[in-house]
Amino acid sequence: KSIADKFEKEGYQKAGYNYIVMDDGWMAKERDANGNLVADKVKFPDGLKVVADYVHSKGLKFGLYNCAGTHTCAGYPGTRGYEYQDARFYANLGVDFLKYDWCNTKGITAPEAYTTMSNALKTAGRPIVFSLCEWGDNQPWEWGKPVGNLWRISGDIYPCFDCEFKHPENWSSWGFMKIAEMRKDIRKYSGPDHWNDFDMMEVGNEMNDTEDKAHFSIWCMLASPLFSGNDYRKMSKETLVILTNKELIAVNQDKLGVQGFKYQAEDGLEVWVKPLSDGNWAVTFLNRSEVVKKVNFDWKKHAIKDADFGYEADFNKTVFKLKDLWKNKEAGNTKKNFTADLNPHDVITLRLIP
Repeated sequence: KSIADKFEKEGYQKAGYNYIVMDDGWMAKERDANGNLVADKVKFPDGLKVVADYVHSKGLKFGLYNCAGTHTCAGYPGTRGYEYQDARFYANLGVDFLKYDWCNTKGITAPEAYTTMSNALKTAGRPIVFSLCEWGDNQPWEWGKPVGNLWRISGDIYPCFDCEFKHPENWSSWGFMKIAEMRKDIRKYSGPDHWNDFDMMEVGNEMNDTEDKAHFSIWCMLASPLFSGNDYRKMSKETLVILTNKELIAVNQDKLGVQGFKYQAEDGLEVWVKPLSDGNWAVTFLNRSEVVKKVNFDWKKHAIKDADFGYEADFNKTVFKLKDLWKNKEAGNTKKNFTADLNPHDVITLRLIP
């Protein structure tokens, strides 16, 4: 409830954030005598319906978590064998979003398990966004479009720029740049209502503000669903500014729904591009290195071609105005080279307007 209050008070809702989703751990350790899921009575003494109703009263949507296996990743009751019963439970509760994990799934296949739950949700009769979370192990981009609305493409994210965090149980979490480049040739599978999900954001957790800014820029360029994974009750002003940058969010939410891609990388300096509606483009310069880099980008020497979706930008034929989306000011046009000094792990994101 306090998070819902924060949405309203601090402008997340106006910026476009609509859902509050509870992850693993909301339920009791056992189902009831009728096999129904039960909210943990200590965490939710008045039940979940009160929480869902409160979230809805703020004009927001409410989401829950479960798992395709016999138990969730944290050991709570999973959905295997209870798909239609659980779908009715969610519909009756007023759930608008279901994150569906992949722990404890020995003996079942991902396409089959996720299709069964998808059918169950449709039968239950309430519109529920279905988030497939099987970590990209079974190539969900190849079969997920008729099944769900988004699919995770990696294991869990970790609050670092480009690291691998190895867990004692023999699995890894990944820095955001590792995830951004983990899968090759999957952008063609992503689009409106069927998104590649690069995992929740770590903005506001353990990285510095510069890395948080880079993280947010790249997620917007990738058209990844934007989930903030930080605690809203103890957020810095800098984090709030990053997460509610409406210019960047507009890049993420652009109606074309095209995922961006890395256009160029040279000596630690990268250029990422994203086609936008109305002939616009987003271009992000990213300093992947540990030293300051000088950006000197001659637009006329670069004709950008999107091999998957057919969009092109020829700067010899069309002049584009430049808008710096972090500084929220005009930045010249493509008649001249774009020049700047870029700090380690920092970004500059431009909107190009014909």
